[in-house]
Amino acid sequence: MDPFTLIASGAAAAAAAVVVAPAVLAAAGFTAGGIAAGSYAASMMSAAAVANGGGVAAGSLVATLQAFGAAGIPAAGQAIVGVVGGALGAAARC
Repeated sequence: MDPFTLIASGAAAAAAAVVVAPAVLAAAGFTAGGIAAGSYAASMMSAAAVANGGGVAAGSLVATLQAFGAAGIPAAGQAIVGVVGGALGAAARC
């Protein structure tokens, strides 16, 4: 495969990942109004609370994903999502 096609595929996948990530968070149950009842996010929160003796620890994966769902993904998080999406997109073309 030529390098241009590989780079273009990676760039397209990176952009798509950044655009789709908020919708994926919402679909999982991490919403602006809090964790949606009966969702995958609710299951994660329940497991985290049981593991931590009744509460969800600040800075945990569940807390971070909920913060992103409520306030949006910050620039650094978008960069990480883009890099991962781009790498997966480029790898899929190989």
